[in-house]
Amino acid sequence: MTDDLLSGPRGRQFCLGVLAATQPEIWTVAARSASSPQDHGLASELAEALGSPAAVSAAESAGGQALMAGLTGAVDAARYWQQPDETDALLAQPAIRLALGPIAHALADALAAWWGPGFLDGDHQSFVQWTDERKGQPPVPGGAARTLADWIAAALADERQAAERPKNPAANWGGWWWSTPRPSELLTTTRSLPDLGAIGLLLVEDSIGWKQATVWPLVPRPDARVYEIDGPAAWTGLAARYPMDVSLAKRHDWWRTTGIAGRWLVPDWSAVAGDYDGVHLTLWGYLTTAGRALAARPSAGPSVAVLERTVLAGWDPDETYWLNDVLTPGAAPSDWRSDGSGRWSRQG
Repeated sequence: MTDDLLSGPRGRQFCLGVLAATQPEIWTVAARSASSPQDHGLASELAEALGSPAAVSAAESAGGQALMAGLTGAVDAARYWQQPDETDALLAQPAIRLALGPIAHALADALAAWWGPGFLDGDHQSFVQWTDERKGQPPVPGGAARTLADWIAAALADERQAAERPKNPAANWGGWWWSTPRPSELLTTTRSLPDLGAIGLLLVEDSIGWKQATVWPLVPRPDARVYEIDGPAAWTGLAARYPMDVSLAKRHDWWRTTGIAGRWLVPDWSAVAGDYDGVHLTLWGYLTTAGRALAARPSAGPSVAVLERTVLAGWDPDETYWLNDVLTPGAAPSDWRSDGSGRWSRQG
């Protein structure tokens, strides 16, 4: 499990973020080292700090507040349309990854104890509706088939049009970098916590800084078929089973974020809907999978070569995309407001 948590950029940022919440001096050294990548002395200082008994002890005793701080930092730093930032590059260095080993081992246990079972918590699901600009209407748990039809039509059109874009993956060109059914009108939910209407208030990739939201509890049908993305194998398996070629549309963005040029797949969500009503990305699945260039379909035969890869991008931790109409309204909605520093409070 330790290797899994350190295999991807989001997991490594999570480990550093948890320590930063309780050991600010470590964050100071990390920031200095990240801004001066040629200074090997700073990198050595960081590796020594990460391997110190104090750092390991902090990870072993990390509670919900520190774990949430680490998660928030990891999610905020996600960028799938540009090169890895300085901190991601720093944490990918072999010596730093090695020093993070005991930290990752302790945090894997702490995260499991704090969060509990990683699979979908069907009794506590809520839809977050951002209301900074206007009061929203109640979510309508219907029309998923039409929405998916519109999504695949747009995705296929985007792939066709991308044939006219520069062939050089390093060209200055951006596009539709998500691997999810986004942008779309599909309903998504995340788990509610005792003092937070929905985890989706805090853990949002590519957030634009919303400060007001209405949280709507929604209840999935007891017999809803949910696919769990709990790690890299579950994600690549989905892309391989329901392949959709997006090599042209993702060529530039995913080359920048992974450094790899080649063929790319995402799941055909309209096909996935034939077998599953929802797809849930667990917290662990996010930390171990997001942002990585993963082999989706290796070549057959004696030679080992990767024919196609896939990237999990633009999917928030614990978020479930509902591909079929299996939701009904739950309890009364609640309004929430952020103080701008990451703390949300219930209004009224």
